[in-house]
Amino acid sequence: MCGIVGYVGDKDCASLLVEGLRKLEYRGYDSAGLAVETSAGKVGVVRAVGKLANLDAALAKTPLSGKTGIGHTRWATHGRPSEANAHPHVAGNVAVVHNGIIENHVELRRGLEAAGVKFTSDTDTEIVAHLVHEEMGKKQGDFASSVRRALARLRGAYAIAIVCGDVPETILVAKNASPLVIGIGDGEMMAASDIPALLAHTRDVIFLEDGEMAVLEKKSATLSTLDGKPITRAPKRIDWSPAQAEKGGFKHFMLKEIFEQPRAIEDTLRGRIDVTAGEIVEEEIGVTATLAKKIARVYFVACGTSSHAAIAGRYWVEQLARIPATVEIGSEVRTREPVFGPGDLVVAVSQSGETADTLAAVRTAKAMGAHILAVANVLDSAIPRASDGALYTHAGPEIGVASTKCFTAQLAALLMLAVHLGRARGALSKEEARRILDALLAVPHAMRDALEEAEHVKNLARKYARARDMLFLGRGTGFPIALEGALKLKEISYIHAEGYAAGEMKHGPIALIDEEMPVVVVAPRDAHYEKTMSNLHEVRAREAQVIAVVSEGDKDVVGVDAIRVPVVEPEVLPLVTVIPLQLLSYFIADIKGTDVDQPRNLAKTVTVE
Repeated sequence: MCGIVGYVGDKDCASLLVEGLRKLEYRGYDSAGLAVETSAGKVGVVRAVGKLANLDAALAKTPLSGKTGIGHTRWATHGRPSEANAHPHVAGNVAVVHNGIIENHVELRRGLEAAGVKFTSDTDTEIVAHLVHEEMGKKQGDFASSVRRALARLRGAYAIAIVCGDVPETILVAKNASPLVIGIGDGEMMAASDIPALLAHTRDVIFLEDGEMAVLEKKSATLSTLDGKPITRAPKRIDWSPAQAEKGGFKHFMLKEIFEQPRAIEDTLRGRIDVTAGEIVEEEIGVTATLAKKIARVYFVACGTSSHAAIAGRYWVEQLARIPATVEIGSEVRTREPVFGPGDLVVAVSQSGETADTLAAVRTAKAMGAHILAVANVLDSAIPRASDGALYTHAGPEIGVASTKCFTAQLAALLMLAVHLGRARGALSKEEARRILDALLAVPHAMRDALEEAEHVKNLARKYARARDMLFLGRGTGFPIALEGALKLKEISYIHAEGYAAGEMKHGPIALIDEEMPVVVVAPRDAHYEKTMSNLHEVRAREAQVIAVVSEGDKDVVGVDAIRVPVVEPEVLPLVTVIPLQLLSYFIADIKGTDVDQPRNLAKTVTVE
């Protein structure tokens, strides 16, 4: 979710680029930088760690003057936040900014190092600068041809902007699975990773599609495919306000982030799965196969939404790796004098990587000899730094306080971990692993299908928005989804809601059920379907209003408000069944007029105990 801006025209562009980056701050970042073509035909670069104020201070000390340049705010994925790892990255007279993940960066880096290239950063992006510089040196064509040859060697997702001091007043941009938009000005051209950076200068834009590139000069934008075939595309007029543009046209960041989940899962999976071998790439998972064979117990530690992901992780680890597993709330670990040992793998799950109670639990477990694996969304945050290994999700910054895309990215990461442990220990066959991994790779498509039910869910929200209490029920991995659905509703709509394992309904909660109580039942077609349906019928017999999340094509569920989700393999059901519950909570809160993105009394990151 890095921010890219580019400018070519008649204006001195350094301050213009910084202002464009400022419009993209909502995307989150940990460092920033500019590359500007100077009058001497060189590319000057200034970078800084932290907020844009630090970049302003660096530019005050080392001014950049020129009319063509690119800028970047970095959300770290490869290499910790540092000036050396900040973009732009330079090789010779070529400077590159990049949003995305290069899957084959390890093999490309090894090849370049073998050829004598010296790297100055830990990033995957620097590889692109060196590849373009190498191709430019071959003198087999122009700037665009050199970039095409370089990009042909990449696998992965990217939005890229490149300048070269040897080719003045030109920016080359290209896109594959990461957003990039071109702004058409009067005698100037711009590029950005999102529309807000452009609105101060133009409302006429061209959206690049995957597999396309463009050569930007002051008065022209020449589009083509990466194979060199010309493309003609008329600009579109944007009528959004700047605030709307930050949210991509969505009313709230939370709704935008719900719809970003397919992309977040794709980015979290990218480069980590070898389906042919039925394996997870060991270097990406944070636990070696040797260590996996020695684990006696897996101990998940988490808080809030992350604890619900951990419960699903526990089920997967026990089912697929046959290792005893347990889940503990971070705040409880220290107070109950837990027992950890060298045979324990402690998996600390935290969106921010800074959750105080989880961090305290990590330090306790590590002091007692356990091996610690962090699952976090922020590179080099406190919990990963305190751990022995890290499995990062790549959901990108999450602005809404109530987590959505970070939760499903955690689910994807924990399922990969379970598959890896199962394969390393011989508990999971190659064929079964391939089935699960194929299903996991297909999840983004299923999520997009589930999101198409948004209007139907919105209509149901109107029906239930006046409820005072709601009950959520689920079995198996549907239980943590019931917990998460109830938490989302509480967080943003302020309706009292409780999640229960459906089998526990008779052990108390059934006393609450009457005609005034809406009950949400997570009931997809899985191994628990018949028992869950028995619970549903018991609820209906007490005249409760029922909302059922069911599999597409299920004709046995009648007389209830059904929300249908695509049929998927049972292991990946939680990633799909949670979407209707996120939408339901969002629409109810919006109808009630609460502050969806910043609900009362809540903080995005809980850094105090």
